[in-house]
Amino acid sequence: MSDYDAIVVGTGMTGGWAMRVLCEAGLKTLALDRGKMVEHGKDYVNEHKQPWNMPWRDGMVHPDEVKANPKQSRHYLFNEYTRNWLIKDADSPYVEELPYDWIQPDVVGGKALLWARQSWRWGPQDFLANLEDGHGEDWPIRYEDLAPWYDHVEKTIGVSGSMDGLPQLPDGIFQKPMEMSAAEKVLKAAAAEKYPDRHVIIGRVAVLTEQLGDRLPCHYCGPCARGCSTGSYYSTQSSALPAARKTGNLTLESRKLVESVLQKDGRATGVRVIDMLTGEVEEHTARVVFMCASAPSTVRVLLNSKSAEFPDGIANSSGVLGHYMLNHNSRVGARGTLSGLKDRYYQGNRPATVYVPRFRNLDEKSRHPDFVRGYSLSGRGTRAGWDRSENMLGFGASFKENLRDPGEWSLRLGGMGEVLPYKDNYMKLDDELTDKWGMPAVRFHIQRHENEWAMRKDMAVTAAEMLEAAGAKNIEISDRKHIPLGNNNHEMGGARMGRDPKTSVLNAWNQCHDIPNLFVTDGACMASSANQNPSLTYMALTARAAHYAVDKLKTRSL
Repeated sequence: MSDYDAIVVGTGMTGGWAMRVLCEAGLKTLALDRGKMVEHGKDYVNEHKQPWNMPWRDGMVHPDEVKANPKQSRHYLFNEYTRNWLIKDADSPYVEELPYDWIQPDVVGGKALLWARQSWRWGPQDFLANLEDGHGEDWPIRYEDLAPWYDHVEKTIGVSGSMDGLPQLPDGIFQKPMEMSAAEKVLKAAAAEKYPDRHVIIGRVAVLTEQLGDRLPCHYCGPCARGCSTGSYYSTQSSALPAARKTGNLTLESRKLVESVLQKDGRATGVRVIDMLTGEVEEHTARVVFMCASAPSTVRVLLNSKSAEFPDGIANSSGVLGHYMLNHNSRVGARGTLSGLKDRYYQGNRPATVYVPRFRNLDEKSRHPDFVRGYSLSGRGTRAGWDRSENMLGFGASFKENLRDPGEWSLRLGGMGEVLPYKDNYMKLDDELTDKWGMPAVRFHIQRHENEWAMRKDMAVTAAEMLEAAGAKNIEISDRKHIPLGNNNHEMGGARMGRDPKTSVLNAWNQCHDIPNLFVTDGACMASSANQNPSLTYMALTARAAHYAVDKLKTRSL
């Protein structure tokens, strides 16, 4: 048994921030992760490999590996470049009462190594929606409470973007924005003329366009999910981990499966851990525990932390632990071809998309009769390159000659919609199935409801309308409704924040109502999903909660 000031479970987007803040405040901190260690730079083994340097020539993995991993292989990151960063199905089995994709990294740094880096603030309306329309638990905080922490996070991680002056999508502290392509500028101009409420802006991404400390500006090599040795995109490895290590206060251990939170007399006393390599059980104690393992993993640990006081899981006097799971409503939109602009091209792989912030149900004028809340659209305008050859007819010298010049331009837009909080969207522990270390597996029961289906129809229509306004032809609407929820990686809910301990798990500071020294700051804390990518909000909540915990520990009031 070992004793620390703080324990952080998980080292991804939120775990990285928690361990950084706690270590910089002088707390001896133990960070635990079930994944394998990945060191910045030297372990990005596929970062710059070209398709012809890969065994399967770009993208695929061996069919036997796909067969052995039917769940993880449903995700776009299950390819020969990044497959080694995802978990094996056999190591984390789960039950789908309804189709659900739980995509899990298997590395220290978690999804902070694999995320799409889209960094959007929530707006004032997102923290008020539950109260105003009656769906879900009222957030115990408002935008004004989180705004200074958005500032702090943006300055630290580096976010490039433009100042757009939109109340539903507040501006932040940005580095210079990335440039739109020629086709995207056509889309922006057409939308401004025909749909003035639909603003086309450049994406805000946690990718540097200006040097920040020892992290260098992006040079557009991409794809980013293979790792970034220049530290141009924010990850635990490029920023939070070196900062925490620099203090001398961090102990980081990989291949450690946290089985439960230890508890006594209404307080968390530490964690029980399984060494995944030896199978040995360890216990570590601390004054404060931060759960940052991702929404399903955190909820799994909390549900498995049972006692006489909490027979249904620690801090679950409300009975809502595991309920109100959230994800985003996505994989629907439109694409089309764009003529002209033959003399225009672009350089490299730009990490940012173009983005159309929410424009539905912001006021009476924008109210839609069929659904509440709203959605955003994002996409790209690109030209076909030499890789279009796989879909072209021909052979020989003339075939190769045709590939010397770029192909036609295309535009695509896809929707990302809010999902309402429903109690019958839940996860629980399975009564029989366990993983190889004996920890109960998860059962998911998560589905779309009427509001989400109605929203999907409007997403497709508005995406096609905007492409048509830009002059696109051959427009095709796509609704990949067969792809299960979960596949967009935005796992939220299960241990929601709220004002009332009878209907929520966490208070305004991400503390468990029942256990004041147990904090949950990953996606499990979310009381609603908004429509924006959630990672920036996770980080702001974590920075706020960690500073609060430090202040309380200093005054011995925690």
